[in-house]
Amino acid sequence: MVKVLYEIKQNIGWITINRPHVRNAVDFEVIQLLENYIDQARHNGEIKILVIRGAGHDVFCAGGDLKAFSGLKTSDEAYSMLSKMGKVLKKLFYFPKPTVALLNGTAVGGGCEIAAACDLRIASANAKVGFIQGTLGITTGWGGGTYLMERIPKLQALDLLWSAGKITAKQAAEKGFLQHLIKNGSLVEECCSYLNRYTEHAVEVLEAYKKVYLDSLQGRNVDKRVEDEIKACAQLWESDVHHHAVSAFFNNNI
Repeated sequence: MVKVLYEIKQNIGWITINRPHVRNAVDFEVIQLLENYIDQARHNGEIKILVIRGAGHDVFCAGGDLKAFSGLKTSDEAYSMLSKMGKVLKKLFYFPKPTVALLNGTAVGGGCEIAAACDLRIASANAKVGFIQGTLGITTGWGGGTYLMERIPKLQALDLLWSAGKITAKQAAEKGFLQHLIKNGSLVEECCSYLNRYTEHAVEVLEAYKKVYLDSLQGRNVDKRVEDEIKACAQLWESDVHHHAVSAFFNNNI
């Protein structure tokens, strides 16, 4: 099975994490494929909007694949992985055209970080979201905490990060994390219908406004904050608290 799919339809680039059997979790191959396809989309003049989604109907992305990353024990080993995915999210955050996370279902942990790196988040009304990293004794490690604080009020962001729990799509929309909820019909069709408001305009217009937004971030030290965030997670990764939490997770899922 191809772990990540990429296609272009009606000026929209679609990147799909295609691992529904493991809740669309991210492993090393997914990291590389995501980077490759984001780079391809960046240089494709046909694309006006880039959408990231998960395969299946229940889960957008469950974050990092704990089984694939279980061999990472030290902070240096963790940093190597975290910084690679951090690079992917940085490319997503600075993508010159609008980016959208289409949440077909639950988005937790790193899945929420991917969503936070996108400009907009559209979700099924039945979706749930949660920055649950704290339950594993770590923090956001791909830069998602920084991106979240650029998307919603900082105290709202801290509430989501500190609580490390899941909330409903309605609650996430009230906090400003989700911009549009889809209650009925095909998720993809409804998403496309919503995005038609953007794709009907020239790509140069969309790019110009994205540049205005990115220019507004100058002086906010986004890149340094992301790097500090990745390093902080790497330090926590090698702690006994994290390793015990991962062991407990595997024991509970045997």
